[in-house]
Amino acid sequence: MKHCFLFLLLLISTPTYAHLGKLVGTVYDQATNLPLSGVNVRLSDMGKATLTDESGRYRFEGLTPASYTLELSHVGFGAQIVTVLVQDDQTTVIETILSTAPVQLSEVLVSSLRAHDQQLISSLDIKLRPIVNSQEILRMVPGLFIGQHAGGGKAEQIFLRGFDLDHGTDIRLSIDGMPVNMVSHAHGQGYADMHFVIPELVEGVDFKKGPYNAEKGNLATAGWADFRTRTALDRSFVKLEVGQFDTYRAVAGLDLLSMARRSGKGDRASGRATNQSAYIASEYSYSNSYFDNPQHFNRLNVLGKYHGHVGDNTNLTITGSTFYSQWNASGQVPDRAVESGLIGFNGSIDPNEGGQTSRTNANVQLITLTPRNHVIKNQLFYSNYNFELYSNFTFFKEDTVNGDQIRQKERRNLFGYNGSYSTQTSVGRSNWTTTVGIQYRQDLTEGTELSHTKNQTKTLERKNFGNINELNAGAYADELVQVTDRFTINAGVRVDYFRSQYIDRLLAVPQTAQATQAILSPKFNLYYTLNSRLQLYLNTGKGFHSNDARVVVPRNGKEILPAAYGSDLGVIAKPFPTLFINVAAWYMWVAQEFVFVGDENILELSGRSRRAGVDVSIRYQLTKTLYADLDLNTADPRSIGVENGPSGRDQNYLPLAPRFTSVGGLSLKTPSGFSGSLRYRYMAGRPANVDNSIVAKSYFVNDLQASYTKQNYTLGLSVQNLFNVRWKETQFATESRLRGEPHPVTDICFTPGTPFFARLSLTYYW
Repeated sequence: MKHCFLFLLLLISTPTYAHLGKLVGTVYDQATNLPLSGVNVRLSDMGKATLTDESGRYRFEGLTPASYTLELSHVGFGAQIVTVLVQDDQTTVIETILSTAPVQLSEVLVSSLRAHDQQLISSLDIKLRPIVNSQEILRMVPGLFIGQHAGGGKAEQIFLRGFDLDHGTDIRLSIDGMPVNMVSHAHGQGYADMHFVIPELVEGVDFKKGPYNAEKGNLATAGWADFRTRTALDRSFVKLEVGQFDTYRAVAGLDLLSMARRSGKGDRASGRATNQSAYIASEYSYSNSYFDNPQHFNRLNVLGKYHGHVGDNTNLTITGSTFYSQWNASGQVPDRAVESGLIGFNGSIDPNEGGQTSRTNANVQLITLTPRNHVIKNQLFYSNYNFELYSNFTFFKEDTVNGDQIRQKERRNLFGYNGSYSTQTSVGRSNWTTTVGIQYRQDLTEGTELSHTKNQTKTLERKNFGNINELNAGAYADELVQVTDRFTINAGVRVDYFRSQYIDRLLAVPQTAQATQAILSPKFNLYYTLNSRLQLYLNTGKGFHSNDARVVVPRNGKEILPAAYGSDLGVIAKPFPTLFINVAAWYMWVAQEFVFVGDENILELSGRSRRAGVDVSIRYQLTKTLYADLDLNTADPRSIGVENGPSGRDQNYLPLAPRFTSVGGLSLKTPSGFSGSLRYRYMAGRPANVDNSIVAKSYFVNDLQASYTKQNYTLGLSVQNLFNVRWKETQFATESRLRGEPHPVTDICFTPGTPFFARLSLTYYW
């Protein structure tokens, strides 16, 4: 009887499922006519929802034949409601075009969909706070602070979550998936120079703080950020900029396929004509800056990008760029030199600092969507990089006659591959997204050098000179399970393998040394979405602190990938429609913090460390046109197991690690074309040495941006340091000696921050 009942139930249910339909759609951006990813798509009749993928596509399966209401929304685009009819045993195909519209926080949903990948903060910020200079690119990551201390051409010093990251030691930066960081760099491990990116081309940034993403490996200890350049230009443009201190800048972007892409010729579904884009852009900058010693700063950027189809289901994106920069620098100056009147606040001790750098890149990306909705990604990248920097941090400490100027120099070829395969399946009510990937990167340097020089022309002594061959191969597996409409689990694991080779060319007979090591990094994350206004999450993961090849080889690969464990407990909330809040309490433990000091060719061991803090991000829409934002970031960074000094003072402070930072401001965007932003940034005082006897002073700086846009032009005004405060952008407790001093002295050496600095711009579109 039981078996008969089951057989009867099967007969009844089979025709029911046989007549279910499917709904497949694609969403396009009206301005570019290209697919739009990350669009929220809801079947309001059933409560089902999904997001569009990289190809702008979405699908719903197992639908009872009926008429359905689709709701589509995306930050910065006008929402749409569409009615569609799903029929028996058929796949209904629909295309939707979204047009840009003022940002409305009421349309931002806290969703359980792809909770691990949500980028609500960055999407809001990029729409409300356009990037106007290269420094603003990095500041798009909430809580990330930067400081320039070598004339504008050197990579910025980076601070995040209680880390003084130097120039990129423990933060992974990339642009369109291509690495920015240079490992085992002449100046220091992880050196990340973002100046080859044209700010006007940045479309968005994906980021996450902490080692919680299985796809991100080396350098992603404090976090990672991937900046995305525009796939297409809305319109061609030319921008001219002029400012104080002999500052001039010109930017141009030419949309090469605008006529073909907007003509409507070709079949959009096939992607043969209407889904192609290509553009070329260039930037030239010159400035003498505000230092007493003119910078004579020059920078040239050129970028070209093509996006199109190599098949009905495969998108191809090719990007090529080249960059060159040259500058003079005033360097860091000691407090005592300014206080005694020896130099002014913007003066210099060694006027012969400066440098030049260049980088040429090729980046090829292929994304294939299979008929079964699987996603295959392939990426190949290559960079040719050159770097030469002259600095003098200690003045006459070591050489009282010639001074202590150093040259750091290298030539590098970097190439690699990123590949992944993703599938989506449904098991009962749960949805499973499985991703596996492999990554490969190899850096080959020639003539990585540290030398003692004089006046940039005479080499007095070579302290380090050799070639580096560093290989990093990684593999990862990631599972994202939407258990219910409210509960999501993410679990992942990755393995990284490093092989480091160093050829010491200072020896009469150059010798090659090699070391290898591998490390396993598991990740586990939980997300619980109570409703469209409240989500709780727990992120946990293991990462590692990687090291310079010149550290790895002498230690025979032992203990050179110390583990880093992190966790975040957070909440994303919308107490009411126009207020968005993200709060996270976090903790980080690092087994060992090796630091290779490229300026001195020495290794510093700071031992175990722990950091804990709270991050708060708030976005609030005060009116239809006025928005407020606030970021508050606290940290308590300390070394572990360090004994007190002879004076009884704690010796467990981490020098220059930020303890409290805050960024905030008001942004205005009106329908009449006027927009503006008044912002502040604050970094509290922090220890400059291990016992906090020397303190790096706090600063509070305001910036102003304003623009007026009509159909074919934009007038802009940018003011840095609006109230002309005197502040120190970077500070170090450095032992140095001025000419004539009998003994070295340890005090704060600093680079002055910009005074009031105004720039006007005119942009013309066609």
